[in-house]
Amino acid sequence: MSEYEKAMRPEDITRLFVERSNAGDAAGVAALYEEDAVLAYPPGKLTEGREAIRALWEKVLANGPRFEPEQPLPTLVSGDIALTSTPPRDGTGARAQVVRRQPDGSWLRLLDQPEFTPPAR
Repeated sequence: MSEYEKAMRPEDITRLFVERSNAGDAAGVAALYEEDAVLAYPPGKLTEGREAIRALWEKVLANGPRFEPEQPLPTLVSGDIALTSTPPRDGTGARAQVVRRQPDGSWLRLLDQPEFTPPAR
């Protein structure tokens, strides 16, 4: 794996995700995840493991989507685990990630729920 900028704060991951996605760098996006991470995407399915996440993002990024930075909500930290989240621009649902501090002090995503829209009542 190439040497990528590391997320030294949990909140850095969102910025790095946007930068790498907009550059079409699926390997760079996957590098933000732990080896055994779980991504709840595509909707209704799970993508498990960094390699599967990379393959998924290769397909997604082939369509040239553009991502805009979203203002993060306050991060909750307990030891080496943190919960990060951002509200989508359209104000519906939520995005949330569990990240873990690595031995070198950087942070990687362990669990990623990129889209969650509550069921209609």
